[in-house]
Amino acid sequence: MKDYLVKSTAFEGKVRAYALVATDMVNEAVRRQGTWPTASAALGRTMMASAMMGMMLKGEEKLTVKVEGGGPIGAIVTDSNAKGETRGYVSNPQTHFDLNDNGKLDVARAVGTDGALSVVKDLGMKEPFTGSVPIVSGELGEDFTYYFANSEQTPSAVGVGVLVNPDNTIKAAGGFIIQLMPGADDDVISEIEKRLSSIPPISKLVELGMPPEEILYSVLGEETVSILETSPVEFKCTCSKDRIGKAIISLGQDEIKAMIEEDGGAETVCHFCNEDYQFSSDELLELKEQAAE
Repeated sequence: MKDYLVKSTAFEGKVRAYALVATDMVNEAVRRQGTWPTASAALGRTMMASAMMGMMLKGEEKLTVKVEGGGPIGAIVTDSNAKGETRGYVSNPQTHFDLNDNGKLDVARAVGTDGALSVVKDLGMKEPFTGSVPIVSGELGEDFTYYFANSEQTPSAVGVGVLVNPDNTIKAAGGFIIQLMPGADDDVISEIEKRLSSIPPISKLVELGMPPEEILYSVLGEETVSILETSPVEFKCTCSKDRIGKAIISLGQDEIKAMIEEDGGAETVCHFCNEDYQFSSDELLELKEQAAE
């Protein structure tokens, strides 16, 4: 199944809902990062929540999510935009543990619970919007749920799940965000809570071949859901040699001169996609001249 996301409303506009299947997107991030299974699940869950939040934006708006829970995985960082493009990395990709007491990947142990989840939104204003909340579980779905309720004052339910194959590739990855709008009454809330308590894990629904629309039908009831739009989602990095070159120019002539004299060139690797960019001494000389302009 191709990766895509669905936006919808439900219960006559009292609920806003998003769901996505993102197996290929997560698989590409895992391949580039070389993550082990527990780290893969943590990275995938964060990327999918970030991707759905990105689709709440407009135009050229974008956001960055950072999860720092004090656990052995270190920081999880993701970037997303309104076009369905997401990238992400973890500080310590070779993080893995035995399954937890529920027979699941122990994401909470990897992430930790001593830290914060923060979101920075670039909305084209002078100052970006920044929201931050303490990490409450480390499982990430609950942490994003807490973020929406406390930082954006939007009662929400966030479900994100990743199944990892024995060869460390991704078998299934998907998620949903359900948000209550003003006017949502107790009957609507009770119905959603009842459905959420009875459905299988989101990753299992994706493994069974369920597309985003059917995921929403499972959570909300098909008769209540109105699909607004669908959009592809993908792993996409914004790095390039030109952008790296501009960053080198910003270091100034003295720093570039030191690179030439001490190292005979420069090499940098993108955190997100692991692409390797190399600059010869001649290329650095050109950048040094540009830095003088």
